[in-house]
Amino acid sequence: MNDDPDLSEAFAVELTVACADWRRIPDLERVCRTTAAAAIDGADASLGGCEISLVLADDASVRVLNRRWRGHDKPTNVLSFPAQARRPAPEAPLLLGDVIVAYETALAEAQDQRKSLEHHLRHLIVHGVLHLLGHDHEEDGPATSMESLEARILAGFGVPDPYCAPDRLVADDIGNGADRRR
Repeated sequence: MNDDPDLSEAFAVELTVACADWRRIPDLERVCRTTAAAAIDGADASLGGCEISLVLADDASVRVLNRRWRGHDKPTNVLSFPAQARRPAPEAPLLLGDVIVAYETALAEAQDQRKSLEHHLRHLIVHGVLHLLGHDHEEDGPATSMESLEARILAGFGVPDPYCAPDRLVADDIGNGADRRR
């Protein structure tokens, strides 16, 4: 289980809880930090020192970002904004980028899928971090690889595979609303 991986100084999560409703998840900071670390470890990303920014926001904030950067005037569950792949100084950590998660959308999805908000948050964090590392799901081959990697990482926390639910429509592209039957 990945609940307490060694979060060395080589990896940092700058966590901002911009929507207080997220604090309903017990031990929220540990959940976020261990999940992000597991995503980096699970992706076998040999990065040396690195840092991500994780923002737990509300739908209104995410809607503004989604409209500005993706041209979609609606909230979505998770957005990822990769940073430029360079270090500001040789001794500085590599800045991977930002992952922003919307509370109301994530809560509604968790309820619709009959899963805990904590499990769904872990999934959205893993998904967002993998995007920062260059994983994508625009085409079937890379999508299948990314989904398998997500499921493997989440299994370490006891989270069921979010893409394997019989007779359920699952999000093909988390955040864009396109569905396909699995």
